[in-house]
Amino acid sequence: MLPAIILMQAASTASTAVREERTLEGVERGWHNEIIDFVQLDLPRLAVVLLIAFALTQLVKFFVNRMLRLADRQVGNTQRASQLRTMAAVLRATSYSIIGFIVLLHVLSVFNINLTPLLASAGVLGVGIGLGAQSIFKDMINGILILVEDQFNVGDVVKIASLTGTVEDMSLRRTSLRDGDGTLHIIPNSQIATVSNQSRDFSVGAINLNVDASADPDKVLRLLKAVAMEVRNDVAFKQVVIADPDVPGLDQIKGREVVYPITIKCRANQQWGVLREIRRRIIKTFESEGIPLGTDPANMLVMQHADPTAPPAQQPLIGT
Repeated sequence: MLPAIILMQAASTASTAVREERTLEGVERGWHNEIIDFVQLDLPRLAVVLLIAFALTQLVKFFVNRMLRLADRQVGNTQRASQLRTMAAVLRATSYSIIGFIVLLHVLSVFNINLTPLLASAGVLGVGIGLGAQSIFKDMINGILILVEDQFNVGDVVKIASLTGTVEDMSLRRTSLRDGDGTLHIIPNSQIATVSNQSRDFSVGAINLNVDASADPDKVLRLLKAVAMEVRNDVAFKQVVIADPDVPGLDQIKGREVVYPITIKCRANQQWGVLREIRRRIIKTFESEGIPLGTDPANMLVMQHADPTAPPAQQPLIGT
């Protein structure tokens, strides 16, 4: 009886080992078939998707670079150049986002991930996000209105959200503003309620010159007009200044100080070099003509003259 039981256990063990071996062979065969199917079917699809995405990104990059080169060629039309740079920035950001989303969907389908529950979940999640993040949609809507209405472009000097600087980059959601000390401000478009564009069409440079009241006003006005016209007709600034300077006359009298305003119309955002040159020539001309510049009355010293009827002060005796 005992040998029969031992034989039955051995047979059972052998059949179990055979089943396990067949199971392992089946698993290995299944993995092998799946790998072959992936290499033969899915991998080429994945490669085609990535290749098409790469081609689309290169196409977008080509158009963006072409728009930037066209903007650099717009020497006399700064507004057109700013519009091209703005559209290039928006095209790059929007196109890359759309291409990335489409590639993600195709990659998930290649790995046989069912997109129906994912899209349904994304829809429900989108509703929740839309309720909790309405400012993002407001940013995009306001960004579209900024582009359609051409309120400002890349390269313009603007004042938005109480900040002043040069528009360095912009998209449908935010605007990057670089101020004078190099600080980069990131402003959501939903916070842009009022735009003050300081470089649209033309810019006006202004100087308020303070001159001592002892100077002859007619002579001062004549010299200021001559200096401003010299800069206007200078070869270096002839293409920058678009109108003759305006020196209207005396604007204010502050004690012993007289203010003479000078305004000059220049091309957009190019008035700073003209103003620096006018200041330099004014200083040299006034020095040669002996015309004193004004002094702030708050910094003037009041000298008290000695009373001539008062007895002279006694001098101390040396050696005492």
